[in-house]
Amino acid sequence: MVPDLPIGHPDYGRAVPCRCRIQELQARRLRSLQSISMVEGLKRLTFETFHPEPSHLPPDKQVNLRRAYETCVNFAANPEGWLLLTGGYGCGKTHLAAAIAHARLAMGQPAIFMVVPDLLDHLRATFGPQSELAYDKLFEELRNAPLLILDDLGSQASTPWAQEKLFQLLNHRYNAQAPTVITTNQRFDELDPRLRSRLQDVELVNHVLILAPDFRTGKASGQSDLSTLHLHRDQTFESFDAARKDLSPEERANLREVVRRCLDYSESPHGWLVLMGASGCGKTHLAAAIANRYVERTRTDVMFVVTPDLLDYLRSAFNPQSVTPLDRRFDEVKRAPLLVLDDLGAESATPWAREKLFQLLNFRYTALLPTIITTSADPKQIDPWLRTRMMDTNRCQYLAIIAPGYRGALSQQDTRSRKTTRR
Repeated sequence: MVPDLPIGHPDYGRAVPCRCRIQELQARRLRSLQSISMVEGLKRLTFETFHPEPSHLPPDKQVNLRRAYETCVNFAANPEGWLLLTGGYGCGKTHLAAAIAHARLAMGQPAIFMVVPDLLDHLRATFGPQSELAYDKLFEELRNAPLLILDDLGSQASTPWAQEKLFQLLNHRYNAQAPTVITTNQRFDELDPRLRSRLQDVELVNHVLILAPDFRTGKASGQSDLSTLHLHRDQTFESFDAARKDLSPEERANLREVVRRCLDYSESPHGWLVLMGASGCGKTHLAAAIANRYVERTRTDVMFVVTPDLLDYLRSAFNPQSVTPLDRRFDEVKRAPLLVLDDLGAESATPWAREKLFQLLNFRYTALLPTIITTSADPKQIDPWLRTRMMDTNRCQYLAIIAPGYRGALSQQDTRSRKTTRR
């Protein structure tokens, strides 16, 4: 239709669509947007099916997850600026992002949900002769979508072409301040510096870090192949024999005092706890008992790792084929809420190993992060930098177990001899 306008009006003589035609065009554009969106395959991921306070999480993580959920609900009601969801694998980022898309669609508003590697595949496919959608049209739809949700940023193949296309897309939306949701499990320093600077713009971006563990496994991201606490489930305070018959009164009193101090530490881990003693005297059992008690009481993740195994993991992270790069794997250990470093001193004392242990333990010492160390090494055999930290009574409890090794102790030998006699 041509509206009746006076001569000289900017739109004089220009045909414009009528109201019904505008509605038809809007509906067609909505269908076009949804045809390239992947949200249809995620129908189960809604706000109604999301559990913001699962009972298996500790209170602090329940609060964190509830806040993330409420932030996403509010964003879905009024999308403004950018929403960045970060966290480990399986913590709920994709669920919440898809829930935002479903909520907007339920309101009759368009939303495009795309996994970043799939998005790049779609863009590449438009260059093919069989493509029904031209590259320019698809890219324009994505750049100007009322709401664009990009899932799993950083998982794409990091080719120059991919980096450039992502930058062009996100830079346009950044300059336009167009509503955008991004999820990633990458750290900022692992992203393209140009994208990183935009994602760290606090004026535009609302960054929500989700602390929940992987809902599929119940374990924190990246710790399943490092922590071996699950192998020590039976090593508890209840199963520890502090009244061994083969001990002298002095040794038995010492062992009971060590157990008491370990029990106190398990209630409120703070600073370092060092358990020193002969091989087989119960150091690992007590360290595992503290960790098991702490997990049971707080439902907080504990990193339990044998020192030589840890160094092997770190060395393997140098491999270009490694799924988890060295800096990320090392950071997981450095920042663990509670770290148990078992059998310190059994590792090969190479310069590289010493440097990594120094970086790890110096960080935790300075940050006052709860750390349990077991060692059978004599204090004089320990590197001076570590020995001085172990002996710092303001930050460390140093508990020496004077009892001999339990394995093969007199009480066990008596038991075995009685069984042999019965036969």
